[in-house]
Amino acid sequence: MRIDILSAQPQLMESPFAHSIMKRAQEKGLLEVVLHDLHDFSTDEKYRRIDDYQFGGGAGMVLAIEPIHRAIAHLRAEREYEHIIYMTPDGQTLNQKTCNHLSLAGNLIIICGHYKGIDERVREHFVTMEISVGDYVLSGGELPACILVDAIGRLLPGVLGDESSALLDSFQDGILAPPVYTRPADYNGWKVPDILLSGHERKINAWRDEQALLRTQQRRPDLLEE
Repeated sequence: MRIDILSAQPQLMESPFAHSIMKRAQEKGLLEVVLHDLHDFSTDEKYRRIDDYQFGGGAGMVLAIEPIHRAIAHLRAEREYEHIIYMTPDGQTLNQKTCNHLSLAGNLIIICGHYKGIDERVREHFVTMEISVGDYVLSGGELPACILVDAIGRLLPGVLGDESSALLDSFQDGILAPPVYTRPADYNGWKVPDILLSGHERKINAWRDEQALLRTQQRRPDLLEE
């Protein structure tokens, strides 16, 4: 999978993709993340400007349509993309189902908003999917883009050491994951449930299913209503 990210501040995303699972995914050739600075597509040779004031007045600058269009056209000339995604607070809230769907794509473009956002014509004529990471506003779409890439990338076959791990995560089957424990079995008198030490796989799985349902009922009953 290749993911191209268009940003006014691409440096903000360098660290998340240079470490841990995302780094290993790229080293294995399973994921390619390419950061693009929108300033490189500006027609303003002197100041490399990519934003301007809002028509009609109002506080906050807006990312202009031209550098974004130029960047998209440049990328589309090299390959086809299943989706052009805009990270925005008023998009559909990111969930596991969306991540699963996007993990099957070959090439994606992600546009990071900044300042007051992007010219609406970009959304009308180029964007095919709009995604939010929650009902709050950040300084830009860079951190949400990192979240989206991480959530997608870890689902790619071969990225995780044990591919079944991702299938057992919270939300994969519509409920939360059960509690997990590791050594020591007794710490300060706080003991691991006996069933997990029994070696009885069927009973352990039944306990985990029960605990997952209980945790969902207590913490996210809305998931069960869906």
